Amino acid sequence: MAKILIIGGAGMLGLRLAQALLENGEAGGVPLERLTLFDMAPAAIGDGDGRLCVETGDIAEAGVAARLLAGRPDVIFHLAAIVSGEAERDFDKGYRINLDATRALFEAIRVENAASGYCPRVVFASSLAVFGVPLPDVIGDDQILTPMSSYGTQKAIGELLLADYSRRGFMNGIGLRLPTICIRPGKPNAAASGFFSNILREPLAGQEAVLPVGEDVRHWFASPRAAIGYLVHAAAIDTAKLDGRRNLTMPGVSATVADEIAALERFGGKEAVALIRRQPDQAIEAIISTWPKAFNAKRALALGFVPDASFDAIVTAHLEDAGGR
Repeated sequence: MAKILIIGGAGMLGLRLAQALLENGEAGGVPLERLTLFDMAPAAIGDGDGRLCVETGDIAEAGVAARLLAGRPDVIFHLAAIVSGEAERDFDKGYRINLDATRALFEAIRVENAASGYCPRVVFASSLAVFGVPLPDVIGDDQILTPMSSYGTQKAIGELLLADYSRRGFMNGIGLRLPTICIRPGKPNAAASGFFSNILREPLAGQEAVLPVGEDVRHWFASPRAAIGYLVHAAAIDTAKLDGRRNLTMPGVSATVADEIAALERFGGKEAVALIRRQPDQAIEAIISTWPKAFNAKRALALGFVPDASFDAIVTAHLEDAGGR
């Protein structure tokens, strides 16, 4: 029977991952015994399921990680993070949550490993922001990490820690560099990449959206559905096949803002496109300009990670999940 812990369980990915695990009833072929969702605020998920436990707290506080490990979760999804734009604006907060909390979790696992041999699978949500200029148009699996933001630096350090703690046998980790999730449901957040979703989600709902960059900006995307598929697959994969390279760039769909707007017109018509208001933002442009545009994610594809088929498939998935429009 599998015990699973999702740190960041109240977030968009955390909630969707929890719902997928509860519906599937298993993880990696092992029946689900208990699913714990941990976050700063209670996860908004239906109760009444005896397998589900919701806890709150600050993962960066002393002793909290050790408390979460008391139940000996077999799989830990570490999704908690301060998003890119907020991490850039608030240096201390970004490092406290994105780095200090990650180290605290890994250290708590190491202590438990020394005491009892405990060695959980840890799935760490990393980011494409670990890469920075100069970059080729299409990035391969051997590209070195050169983050150009505090958020990217924090995630890159987390990747290195995960690799070293796994190499030492304290845990069995795998890091996923997730594409930008599009179309994110709900309200806009503080992520620098948030506009990629906003310029589709809001117009499709008949609301105005702000576009802070030029239409020639190209980026790498995955739907929430695909991202959940990546996380679930990572929990079950044979990590011996990683050959010691614990962090993987996930496959995705490369598209420009112009491609997004063309898709918006196909699904929502010209009236939806008319709801986009151009409002250049130099701070966002400065961050986005250092981010990668496209990848050749051969390792992840060979290991069975399945991306969205196209950008239209991403929009279709959003409309279906939003109510079948």
